[in-house]
Amino acid sequence: MRLPRNWLLSLSLSTFFSFTVPIITSAAILLGLWGLSCIPTCQAIAENNIHRVLAFLAVFGSGHPVVGSLTIGGAWGFVGGLFDLCTPYRYQLSE
Repeated sequence: MRLPRNWLLSLSLSTFFSFTVPIITSAAILLGLWGLSCIPTCQAIAENNIHRVLAFLAVFGSGHPVVGSLTIGGAWGFVGGLFDLCTPYRYQLSE
């Protein structure tokens, strides 16, 4: 199997973006819910959902939502890196 010239750059970028996407997504959801909680009629619903999201993240972080978010990001980054490592092999098979 022959690797492309820029395989390390490709691996680094795909791992980085696979790591950051779930972290940014969970932060955007929490930020959106926080913004929704500023509206008086939606405050109770938004705060309930904020607690649910934080509880979901705390499951993966041994009680800490930030650690849970990093754990999910690390798992996604690892899988994204594995997918990128399989790409040259799949490309070689199609030639």
